[in-house]
Amino acid sequence: METIRRRFRAVVLMGAAASVMVFAAGAKAQNQNSNSNHWPYGNPTPDNSWPYAKIGRSPVLAVVGDVACQPGETEPSGEKAGENCDGDSAQNLKASQAATAKQIEDMKPNLVALVGDEQYQVGQYSDFQHSYELTYGGFKFITRPAPGNHEFYTEHGAIGVAGYGYFSYFNGVQHNADGTIMTATIANNPDTGGTFTQPVPYSDGQAGHFELTGGLGNTVPAGGPVGVGDGWYSYNLGAWHIISLNIECETQPGGCTGSWFAAELAWLKNDLAANHSACTAAYWHQPTFSAANSIAVPEGPTAVAFWQLLYRYGADLVLNGHDHLYARYRPLDPSGNYDPKKGIREFIVGTGGETLDAVVTTNTTTADPSGNPNFNAENLEAASGEFWGVMGLTLNQNGYAWDFESALKDPAQTTGPASYSDKGVGTCHGPVNR
Repeated sequence: METIRRRFRAVVLMGAAASVMVFAAGAKAQNQNSNSNHWPYGNPTPDNSWPYAKIGRSPVLAVVGDVACQPGETEPSGEKAGENCDGDSAQNLKASQAATAKQIEDMKPNLVALVGDEQYQVGQYSDFQHSYELTYGGFKFITRPAPGNHEFYTEHGAIGVAGYGYFSYFNGVQHNADGTIMTATIANNPDTGGTFTQPVPYSDGQAGHFELTGGLGNTVPAGGPVGVGDGWYSYNLGAWHIISLNIECETQPGGCTGSWFAAELAWLKNDLAANHSACTAAYWHQPTFSAANSIAVPEGPTAVAFWQLLYRYGADLVLNGHDHLYARYRPLDPSGNYDPKKGIREFIVGTGGETLDAVVTTNTTTADPSGNPNFNAENLEAASGEFWGVMGLTLNQNGYAWDFESALKDPAQTTGPASYSDKGVGTCHGPVNR
């Protein structure tokens, strides 16, 4: 009998061991299957540490700005032809923004960096819903936006909605106790009268912080707070530290020289001081150096303060929009001098869908803050204003690879090549506190 018991016990143990082996094999198969998820779940997540090579590839950041046409067929007063979504026989901007959205879909990036002017003309919440959402909305949860002037400012006879539409779309909207949407009234141009009524966004979310009080120049209805869109934040992707900034300072408290901008600069300095990543990039809307010879005042000269801090702390790349074209500059110091050792390379990718601008390379007077009339001729390495497209930025451990590919040619350009490409590689010089 004892012998039978021992044999029975051995069979049970062997069966248990076999069950464990089967479970382990099944778990392994399940884990392997989970790694074969399709994009975006199959990509490395933004919080994973280096090396990405263990799970597939270096992360890719899609970069583009100046995207979505204004819904409707009526051109705003003073607007150049073609910046609404419908009714323009020369070019249909729904086609151009759809083409760049398809390009992002085909690229399958880890994240999408939007460099401002996501929605024309003044970025109302309803405009985001009826234009931007229909193309770029599919990438919303992997999008890391920065605001542009069309989300904040005076545009064609109307004061912008002070970032309310932008922050409401990306952060979500607040509701009153009875379930209705909480709204704020934004004063329109005093010369024309009228107001904008916009949802009140949550204070924190995908677009960064929105302060519910303290805004200037607006009227407040009962229970409708009027706030201030800060919107700066940073994140890590692979070996890179990436910073999204808000240069829309003109209508903020104190303007571009006051308390609001000073708070952003203090935040940026602290963020850079705490950064030990191998590589660093920052993005905002209006460029410090303009390939269209159109330095925005006061934002462009104000952005030099960003550049000075980024240069001091060893940043590698600056990404901008506002100029509706693609451009790549050689590495520059804050004064616009060529600096191959410590200089920051600026890319402008304002080619998401809005009407395009011509590249200006000679006889310019405002391409950079110093007013050098030959600045673009001396410093532009590549540029085109004939194509809509998106730049893919591969973030390697100690460097980067850029690849701008055209998605669609401007139909107004009837000569020249049918497509455009600019690609290359660069190395990071590392932050000073690495």
